[in-house]
Amino acid sequence: MDLGLLRPLYKTTAPVASVSLDTTLAVENAPREIKLRWRGLRERLAGEGADEATLQALDDAVGGAPGVPGPQGEALFASEGRILAAYTLSRPPLRDRASWLPVVDPLDLVADRNRQLPYVVVAADREGADVDAYSADRHDPVSKRSFSGSTLHIQKVRVGGWSHKHYQRRSEELWDDNAAGVAQDVEAAVADVGAELVFVGGDERAIGKLRDHLGKSVLDIVVELPTGGRSDHAALTSLRESVDRALEVAVAQSHAQVLTRFTSDLKRGGAVEGVSMTAEALRRSQVETLLLTTGRNDEPRVWASPTDPLEVSSERHRLTDPDSAFAGPASALLLRAAVLSDAGFAELPDASRAAEGTGAVLRFTVAD
Repeated sequence: MDLGLLRPLYKTTAPVASVSLDTTLAVENAPREIKLRWRGLRERLAGEGADEATLQALDDAVGGAPGVPGPQGEALFASEGRILAAYTLSRPPLRDRASWLPVVDPLDLVADRNRQLPYVVVAADREGADVDAYSADRHDPVSKRSFSGSTLHIQKVRVGGWSHKHYQRRSEELWDDNAAGVAQDVEAAVADVGAELVFVGGDERAIGKLRDHLGKSVLDIVVELPTGGRSDHAALTSLRESVDRALEVAVAQSHAQVLTRFTSDLKRGGAVEGVSMTAEALRRSQVETLLLTTGRNDEPRVWASPTDPLEVSSERHRLTDPDSAFAGPASALLLRAAVLSDAGFAELPDASRAAEGTGAVLRFTVAD
């Protein structure tokens, strides 16, 4: 996972309040429950030194996204009386959390985004298609396109002789022209979000013709779904359900591939595990992919420089300027170093897969 979305959060030099909260609205008395749980987190932040202006900014922001059905969560970051960023999470965090630190604490946000992929959904019929593009950090489409080509003679007619052949040929030509128009929309949608997958549902003949007009790079990421289309609300709902199931499978496969590589590289020295060794690899800009578990029970604390993100260590005296160092949760400070050294991220499915639930795949190795 690319961690670039976090980079703007590190521009402030002031302390930051980081909040992760279950904001599911699809339950009875949800707004009241959210307000009560936020009050507890607010008191914790105040006890840790958060200023009233920042807390009031969070008061105004907390509450969840009204248009999101089912479970959801919220990740908020605030400093100096203003909201730095607010994100809707696809599922609630494992538990409500709030921290007041010299830097952001974004693990819940990163874990949520790591369970998503940029993708395109195509609901196709013989007249055209609806094409929606989704980025990994948004629940609503980044772009929406709807192509409806010519409908003249789109249904083959039952006639004989010359007329029969003429209408058959004309219908085939129209289907083909419509498919070509849809293919242009699909390729544009893929470019909009850098899609890793294209889910297509609807009329089988229309999908077949669409495939004929897609370039190889897009064709390679097409996943045909057995249900859904754009004929009516039920068809669209069925398509959405199929997309959600297919996304879960795709994300699980992606995580499995990263874990397989980590395990393999660990055996031959191309990866490290444990907080101390991972911090050392980040200090050397060796890390290609940072791996963390998201349970965060009894999370270790590490030391870091307030000015140099790569200055992070389990031992304070190893830093260039130990007197100015501050301590914080390992995940927050390791993620900061990863973001600002252009490393990626992957979630460890459980802490037992690496010492202290922490590891890294390396870009390169160095002699001891």
